[in-house]
Amino acid sequence: MIFAELNWGLLDQQLINGIQLGAIYALIALGYTMVYGVLKLINFAHGEVYMVGAYIAYYTAEQWLDKNSMSPWLLLAVMLLGAMAVCAILGVTIERLAYRPLRGAPRISILITAIGVSLLLQQGGLLIFRTSPQPSISEQVNPFGASNFKNLPILGDLTISWGQAAMFGVSIVLMLLLWWFVSGTKTGRGIRAVSHDFSTASLMGIDVNRMVAITFVIGSALAGAGGMMNATALGTPLDTFYGLLPGVKAFVAAVLGGIGNIPGAVAGGFLMGIAEALVIWMGYSNFKDAVAFVILIAVLLVRPSGLLGSVGQEKA
Repeated sequence: MIFAELNWGLLDQQLINGIQLGAIYALIALGYTMVYGVLKLINFAHGEVYMVGAYIAYYTAEQWLDKNSMSPWLLLAVMLLGAMAVCAILGVTIERLAYRPLRGAPRISILITAIGVSLLLQQGGLLIFRTSPQPSISEQVNPFGASNFKNLPILGDLTISWGQAAMFGVSIVLMLLLWWFVSGTKTGRGIRAVSHDFSTASLMGIDVNRMVAITFVIGSALAGAGGMMNATALGTPLDTFYGLLPGVKAFVAAVLGGIGNIPGAVAGGFLMGIAEALVIWMGYSNFKDAVAFVILIAVLLVRPSGLLGSVGQEKA
């Protein structure tokens, strides 16, 4: 009876929305999975890095540049690159000051530190940014809403907005660049070697600290890109807790695909976004945030290593 009441005509469109949302979750999940793959560390401050990326994009558009005197497309590119650059610096700073001194410490000490860094960024944001929620970026910078930009037809009545298409396209390009970097470059091979065996990689002459720093740079830059694109296209008002739920959902996506597994993080992100969109389509939008926790419990019960398998079990 419940299925008979569903609006099946909106299913295809909702799946498109889920894929677009899943691309953002995948970008954030890649940061979680790369850091875990190298350090066996869950960086709980990663959602706050995503939040900082959204704020940097906002201030770039509203205060640091004259948005009325430049092309919206150029402005969006500057916002994207600025968010990625600042988040990359923030990520490597967190690694250098908070995590590297505790590299040989017990796991519980590192876990508490990660939670502490997350809270520090949330509360510190109240001092750096305005405490009240900022207007959404899409209300201020929205070339996709101009009258000369119509939705792109896909099949029949199924369409995708320019904002969704741009977000999805940039996300896919960033994922492909990451895959090429990790699998096809000398530095990428060094990161994989460190991920496979930290001590042996060091004995073979690989600069372990440099590989770890690069991992944080890449993961944080991807989170910043996700924060910029999500805030620009979806128009959610910004506050310092902006990255809390997306960070949790992306972590679940990484676990779902297999923590430490890069293709698994991408697959988990898309599955998470589609699952959330389906819950909204079924009329239970108030419960969309609970989907992540239901999926996490199910994965831990049925397949703890994730769909594509984890890179290895954590040592005690």
